[in-house]
Amino acid sequence: MRVLVGVAFLVLIERKVLSYLQLRKGPNKLGIIGIVQSFSDAIKLLRKEFFFPLKSNFLIYLFCPVIRLMISLLRWFIIPYWIGLYWFNLSFIFLLVCLRLGVYFLIFSGWSSNSNYAFLGGIRAIIQTISYEIRLIFLLICFLLLVNDFILVKFEEYQKFIWFGWINFPVIFIIFVSMLAEMNRTPFDFSEGERELVSGFNVEYGRVKFTMFFLSEYSRILFIRILLTVFVMGIRINSIIFYFKIIILVFFIILVRGILPRFRFDKLIYLTWKIYLPLSIFLFLFIVSLINYL
Repeated sequence: MRVLVGVAFLVLIERKVLSYLQLRKGPNKLGIIGIVQSFSDAIKLLRKEFFFPLKSNFLIYLFCPVIRLMISLLRWFIIPYWIGLYWFNLSFIFLLVCLRLGVYFLIFSGWSSNSNYAFLGGIRAIIQTISYEIRLIFLLICFLLLVNDFILVKFEEYQKFIWFGWINFPVIFIIFVSMLAEMNRTPFDFSEGERELVSGFNVEYGRVKFTMFFLSEYSRILFIRILLTVFVMGIRINSIIFYFKIIILVFFIILVRGILPRFRFDKLIYLTWKIYLPLSIFLFLFIVSLINYL
């Protein structure tokens, strides 16, 4: 429930920041300065007509949004709270499994809708995922080698005096770009190409089903920002500074959406395979050799 409420306020912050960037008014009517606008939008979506495409694969079409939302919420179990939640020793492996499984249900939802636009969005999601998951794993393993463990609580012990972001400063920018591609955010939102695919893989989804896709996407954005903070900016999850760091990262994501245009798809693939992937492998080998030398 806390995650879903956090998603509601994340959407409100995004709409407010984008309105200031575009010199227009954002949500300002419902509640004080529009603070309950996201809840009003959720109620509006839930009250819309419930429909199914006649030629869709009914069961896959129906359960893909539900399972994707469940996987997005399961990821929050690895966040190393000291009280209230359980953290376990192979949390990084669990994270990788959840990140990969969520994409499969995005692909199945595009295929089961029996729509050309949704199917093209699913194909783009396959290509983008294959292109970026290898590089992202190499970069995250670079940080795991520094703590020599799969548990995220270790990052608090090793970052008491210096952040890993200062040690691996060139990696931060590459990880930030990889996270944008992982979250399907601008300028890498090709599976949701609204201009050419009419909303992409979720074009045939509405009402509760669209709400589940929306919640899973924004909960993933919030989770990945927390994960990036844990890896490169020190954890200390019980302090107010930790959440201030998350707000700064969220602001940068929104800023990228408001400033940068969308890439061409071929340039995205070129950027991944010919620039970022060789650089990620080089950084991985450099850290391995440095650890063995020390």
